[in-house]
Amino acid sequence: MARYQEKKQCLMEALRSARGENIRLGKTTSNLFRDRHGGPAQKLDVRDFNNVLNVDAVNGQVVVEGMTPYAKLVAECLKHNVMPAVVPQLKSITIGGATVGCGIESSSFRYGLVHETVQEMEILLGDGRTVLCAPDNEYRDLFYGFPNSYGTLGYALLLKVRVVPVKKYVKLSHIRHADLEGFFADLARQCERADVDFVDGVVFGRHDMVITLGQFADEAPYTSDYTYERIYYKSLRERAEDFLTTADYLWRWDTDWFWCSKNLLAQNPVIRRLYGRQRLNSVTYTKLMRLNSRWKFTRAIDKLLGFHTESVIQDVEIPLEHAPEFLAFYHDVIRFMPVWICPTRARDKQARFDLYRMDPQKLYVNFGFWDVIRGRKKLPPGHFNRQVEQKVMAMQGMKSLYSDSYFSPEQFWEIYNRPAYERLKKKYDPDGTLKDLYRKCVLKE
Repeated sequence: MARYQEKKQCLMEALRSARGENIRLGKTTSNLFRDRHGGPAQKLDVRDFNNVLNVDAVNGQVVVEGMTPYAKLVAECLKHNVMPAVVPQLKSITIGGATVGCGIESSSFRYGLVHETVQEMEILLGDGRTVLCAPDNEYRDLFYGFPNSYGTLGYALLLKVRVVPVKKYVKLSHIRHADLEGFFADLARQCERADVDFVDGVVFGRHDMVITLGQFADEAPYTSDYTYERIYYKSLRERAEDFLTTADYLWRWDTDWFWCSKNLLAQNPVIRRLYGRQRLNSVTYTKLMRLNSRWKFTRAIDKLLGFHTESVIQDVEIPLEHAPEFLAFYHDVIRFMPVWICPTRARDKQARFDLYRMDPQKLYVNFGFWDVIRGRKKLPPGHFNRQVEQKVMAMQGMKSLYSDSYFSPEQFWEIYNRPAYERLKKKYDPDGTLKDLYRKCVLKE
């Protein structure tokens, strides 16, 4: 804690001296999938805020710095036979990023989104001050307004987060479905089981869907390895039961970036060996993605071949009652497969998070879909993404803002609660040192 206080004081001074300039975080990783318009900016070096300060297994909490990647956080927690209650899918995601940007995983049906597992957090404000926010103190409005603010209200430097006990192994059960309505009905039923620790699923086609249940186990007859030659998502249709160590379960999606590694040729057996076990992970793929975004290699190739492209990289939460309709829309309009399915619902039915408003009484289904649509016909910018946004709004769902958005200002603020945001902005960033949420997430400033 003494070292943390020293680093915090230095960062506060750096921010105060940078006032009046364009502010950005200087860090080694980012899981944002929207390009940012160029321009000079003062970068706050937060790379050293990446330590786990205390794991308290008895009281079920961990104190951790905001830029700590989940790979490091999970490794430290597992030494104490606990894990963060919700562990997002990729090792490179940071705890602060998942809190401010609404992280999810297969334990979310029980514990909610990542920010619902946070007990308190120390936030650096735009004027260089820090405040300790909790659900029951004088800064509770910022505590409940911070999720989905994407650094426009401040930066989480230190968090206290809920942890839960684990066992050594996870037993997986893969349940196949061919009927859309039956798939979602069964998903809801599985979320009511007290003996299940994890629930998620994958849609491979109109009549090819899998629900995966995870249950902690003290023993396992064998364990599978999906960290090198074998690919996890392909196993879902090849077997009904499987066993993984708990660590391998938590990172089952990281090795192949779910299935997106195919776009980097990493599923070709020969090229996979060239990558090697150590480079088959989200950190490698993100670096390659950033290079492609900067130099536009694939865009040049597509243009040469006469293709027009649009990246459709989205995570959306849809109320369960509308999930079949949304998936039918997806099959008709977006079409590329697979699609990740992850149920989530509020852990605390009384909590209200102002900038990411979901009905705490309802079960939601997260649809995660990430690929590029190619065609010979040139379409207006955001053609497919706009259709997704319109459908999400019509179904009273929510869309994460980590990737491209095309909302008009009126649409955006109707969804993301302009009155609450403006109150928070006026109170905690009155000089506008940090970006406005619409400008940052839609206009990409």
